[in-house]
Amino acid sequence: MKKIISLIIIIPLFLLAAYYAFIYYVPFSEGVRSGELIKISRKGVMAKTWEGEISQGISGAQIFSFSVLDKDKEVIEKLKEYQGKYVKLVYIERYATFFWLGDTKYFVTAVDSEKSPHFTN
Repeated sequence: MKKIISLIIIIPLFLLAAYYAFIYYVPFSEGVRSGELIKISRKGVMAKTWEGEISQGISGAQIFSFSVLDKDKEVIEKLKEYQGKYVKLVYIERYATFFWLGDTKYFVTAVDSEKSPHFTN
């Protein structure tokens, strides 16, 4: 009887851990996007996450929403510094996300300031 109860507890825990490891460590895609950084904020009720948006068009019709992990402190500081400027984001896309990681499936891993193609000075 103890063996059956152990299996009933261990198997779901193992499956849950395997699912989490797959979502966290296996990226669906990797890429680069550029646009004007229009928002970076820390939000949430139970778990605070860093969320941001860039506008990829003059009218703001194309908005790319992304998340940043808490461990990427350098990226967060750069995003705060580049608020309102044209930036290039390097990101990974995951198959899914968990509420404590972020709101989106796109996680920014690096950011650089870039010259805007819309305005020439």
